[in-house]
Amino acid sequence: MKRSEQRKEDTWDLESLCPDSATWKEEAQKTLSDILRIETYKGKLAQGSDMLYEALCQLSKSAEKTESLCVYATCLHECDGTDSTSQELAGLASTLQARLVQSTSWMDPEIMTIDPALLSSWLEEERFEDYRVYISRLLHMKEHTLSDQEERILALNSEASEACSDAFNDLNDIDLDFGEVKGQALTHASYSAFMRSDDEEVRKDAYRKLYHEYFCHRHVLSRLYAGSVNQDIFHARARGYESSLQAALFPDNVPQDVYTNLIDGIHSSFDALHRYYSLRCRLLGKEKIAHYDVYLPMVSAQEKKISYDEAVCLISEAVRPLGEEYRSTLVRGLTSERWADRYENEGKRSGAFSISSYRSKPFILTSYRDDILSSVFTLIHEGGHSMHSFLSAQNNSFMQYNYTIFEAEVASTFNEELLSRYLISHTSDGRLKAHLIASRMDDIVATLFRQTMFAEFELLVHQEVESGRVATLDFMRKTYRGLLESYFGDRVVFEDESDLECLRIPHFYRAFYVYKYATGISAAIALCNKVLEGGDKERNDYLSFLKSGGSKYPIDSLKCAGVDMRYKESVLSAVSHFTSLMDELESLLPR
Repeated sequence: MKRSEQRKEDTWDLESLCPDSATWKEEAQKTLSDILRIETYKGKLAQGSDMLYEALCQLSKSAEKTESLCVYATCLHECDGTDSTSQELAGLASTLQARLVQSTSWMDPEIMTIDPALLSSWLEEERFEDYRVYISRLLHMKEHTLSDQEERILALNSEASEACSDAFNDLNDIDLDFGEVKGQALTHASYSAFMRSDDEEVRKDAYRKLYHEYFCHRHVLSRLYAGSVNQDIFHARARGYESSLQAALFPDNVPQDVYTNLIDGIHSSFDALHRYYSLRCRLLGKEKIAHYDVYLPMVSAQEKKISYDEAVCLISEAVRPLGEEYRSTLVRGLTSERWADRYENEGKRSGAFSISSYRSKPFILTSYRDDILSSVFTLIHEGGHSMHSFLSAQNNSFMQYNYTIFEAEVASTFNEELLSRYLISHTSDGRLKAHLIASRMDDIVATLFRQTMFAEFELLVHQEVESGRVATLDFMRKTYRGLLESYFGDRVVFEDESDLECLRIPHFYRAFYVYKYATGISAAIALCNKVLEGGDKERNDYLSFLKSGGSKYPIDSLKCAGVDMRYKESVLSAVSHFTSLMDELESLLPR
């Protein structure tokens, strides 16, 4: 349908954020004036606590208003990118955001130059309560912040440092031509569908054509990734980090043990993962399966249609363990308060996300379909993000309400886990239950095991270069093939070009990011067990984690919730849950 054909109640309530585009432009002009006013404090912050406090207030006011304006413009554009007004506002919002960054770039370095004892005494004043976390995190980065001139040089290089990533994206998304399969264009989107086809020849044809195209461009792709790795190492060394891994984890104060313990924990659980692939072989009636068979559904079942309203009812029941306030708030958000933009229309972005500003409702973009159960999981996943943002904004000042990606993935995956367990426990149809269990196992393999394999590959490549050697195409392929064989075991057969998968993962151009998916699901499963098996304390501990926002570093906030990500136990707990699902699935299947 066209955007104009959407029912108002099926779209998000952007009017609550801003009445119309004309008002938005007026507010943007006022906000620009506020942003420019920040520059008047340059060079004056050390003159006294009054001057610092005024500057921080001006920063907070300008940043909060800019965030609100950007959220409105983003939502307007993402629900209909063909609309000229939304295009204009999205461009203006981008310019406004850039101006905020430009006008405040001097501020953090200048705060760092203030005498530590003097700054500490100022922060003891009650009026600085809303800014203590911000300045504490700022000072945490002090040892890796360079002089003004050095920072300027790095800033000037920022655009050039993205060249490898930009070139990869253009090559991967635009230039590569994978051909056709059964008369249909083979693209990144259609590839996933082909991998789930019942026709083995279709899966094989799609797989080989895709990897043949990567083989034809293997040298330039490997050079692009090597260039990206070199940029990571350059920035780490320029700022005085011991390694690029430390540089990636340091801002969130995440110990490197979290990363390495994740990999070690998964390595110690290979038996469970290999058992999963053996079960796949059994269910597909094969002694061994090909790499293009690993995404084929293990158990098929007829999924009944679930309307949006029925999905909200399921979500309402699934999140009941989190208490009435959480449940009712989320249900109102998904219905009467219009957090969600529900259905597809022309010009609307595909996929799903949750976005909010400090003063706005947390908005959810989705393209709900009543014939796909995954739509319900997407809705509760984004609902988890939205409730996290909602509770964080309610319980924190603007300058400390933003939480990290490390924490964000816990809140969303936790809700998915609740829904999965609710559906499995309330399904009497044995075939459907087996399908639900198998689907959840596939999700855990994709998020916990596969993302850890990616994380291990990233670490090995960076360590190779940091040791003074060169990450050649041959090194990348041999390293990745070794990981494929270790993780998949001897029941999965690979082709000569299977290891070229290492050249097609976009996340690798954002170094040491993917591990957060694995730690997120590990923490979510561990916390879900605590909440479902515990009482009021366990539930309240988890809700306190959601409410903490950005007031603590992620490891500390999760520890307060009841899980310590510095140790392997949370990872092993997730693997244990995965094994229990496998036991239950096997009990439902005939020998």
